[in-house]
Parts: sequence; structure tokens; C-alpha cells
Amino acid sequence: MGRWVRPEMYPLLGAMGFVTSMVVFQLTRNALLNPDCRINKANRKMGILENEDEGEKYAQHNLRKYLRTRQPQVMPSLNRFFSHDHS
Repeated sequence: MGRWVRPEMYPLLGAMGFVTSMVVFQLTRNALLNPDCRINKANRKMGILENEDEGEKYAQHNLRKYLRTRQPQVMPSLNRFFSHDHS
């Protein structure tokens, strides 16, 4: 096993594990919460779902509401430090 697991592979394995967990999270979220995904038989029988409220709740989730009030900056304190004149 030592031949296949080398220390220089740990960052790659960590990154791949992180990305794989993000993919699984997104697929699970879409399968369970997406209003257009019809898992149960009652919703599959309907041709058109009347679920505008559910779709609005899915599209405007809490993270999006929180980020709407924030400035679009990655590191605001670092940006302020380098943008202001310190003379």
C-alpha cells in the first residue's frame, strides 16, 4: 500500500474529496428540494405542477438573501487597506 499512497498525493486527494462532497451535496439538494424534480408518484402524474411559491422559495434561499446585502468583494478589509491613501 505504501507504493500507491505517497505524501505528495495528499493535497490532490483532499481537493478531490472536497469537490466530490460538493457534487454529492448539490445533487442531493436538487433531488430533494428542487420544485421541478418529481420523486413521488403523485407529483409525477401531474402534467404541470402549481408550485410557484415553492419555486420562489427554492430560488431565493437564505444564502442568496444574505449575500444580496453584502458588497461584492472577496476581502473587503484588505481592499480598503490597499485602496486608501496612507500618507
